[in-house]
Amino acid sequence: MNGIRLPSADGGFRLHRPSAAPLGPYACGPTRSRTLYAAVHVAAAPPSAPGGGPVVDWEATLGFRHRLWAWGLGVAEAMDTAQRGAGLGWPGAAELIRRSAAEARAVGGRIVCGAGTDQLPPGRVHTLAAVTAAYEEQLAHVEGCGAEAVLMASRALAAAARGPEDYLEVYGTLLRQSSRPVLLHWLGPVFDPELAGYWGHDGLDGAADLLVALVGAHPRKVRGIKVSLLDAEREKDLRRRLPADVRCYTGDDHHYPELIAGDGERDSDALLGIFDPIAPIAARAALALDREDPEGFRALLDPTVALARHLFAPPTPLYKTGVVLLAWLAGYQEHFTMLAGLESARSLPHLARAYELADLLGLFPDPELAGARMRRLLSDQGVQA
Repeated sequence: MNGIRLPSADGGFRLHRPSAAPLGPYACGPTRSRTLYAAVHVAAAPPSAPGGGPVVDWEATLGFRHRLWAWGLGVAEAMDTAQRGAGLGWPGAAELIRRSAAEARAVGGRIVCGAGTDQLPPGRVHTLAAVTAAYEEQLAHVEGCGAEAVLMASRALAAAARGPEDYLEVYGTLLRQSSRPVLLHWLGPVFDPELAGYWGHDGLDGAADLLVALVGAHPRKVRGIKVSLLDAEREKDLRRRLPADVRCYTGDDHHYPELIAGDGERDSDALLGIFDPIAPIAARAALALDREDPEGFRALLDPTVALARHLFAPPTPLYKTGVVLLAWLAGYQEHFTMLAGLESARSLPHLARAYELADLLGLFPDPELAGARMRRLLSDQGVQA
């Protein structure tokens, strides 16, 4: 295949020769030594009617989840990666949860689903009672669909809470009602600036203290804590303080290889957005841990960090654009389209570098298709590749 001229951030170009050795087909059973979930994106299709917005491509969306289950990974459904808060409202998320949970049951796939408060109208301060009721509605739906819940961080709660006691009240109510253990999500402001001061503390030390106290006050109701702070040392400290039966699920898309591998005393499971585009490699790496081969695990997963750091570069919430681009280039969906039009949120040089890094990892099953689609994208933007 001929090389592709890729635009650089400095205004220049570089020649990239597409990979001739992609990863082959891969399938395995669920991993034993770690529980790994990919926070997966939603595939969108252009509107079918003039003036309409993009709609969910259900065939491609659910088909991608089946790929992950076949590779041995779990699915974290209706998280922020799925465009919640960016084009996918609660009615769409509820339908996504219902469909994905049914598909998971049919194949015995692992699944957890996000429960939050995004049905509340934005731009106003809601009462704690309203926030709690919104959480309860979503939690009941997730559990009613037969899935485990991830209690996601809530912008509405961050705006309404007057201090730590309000977080304890809301989460305590939810934990007492949950029919099965849940995952709690500590999402830092690097992912969502509106969550600054979550858990009622401006500092991370106080927030960690409250989270540990909350878990201790509700034994057997919390299966794990998803930590998305991009602060590896903070996560290591938290997991040392958790009860033995409560796992830490890393959401750190910068330091995940070392956190999952562990420090000899504690290690992390994972619930990661980066596991969406690097799923085949993540599955192979997890099998290395099952074989008690930590060196093999790091040899497979460490090279993916450059792609992760690129996709999750500031502004971090826009990482979804790169994830969807790579799914399109890989042939897992027919359109580079996002529900809120976020396909245009990242610059062309950023997208070109994402393509290059993914190709160097062998992530495209058909490098020729990926190259042709990348050329089409560049041409549509007026760049001769």
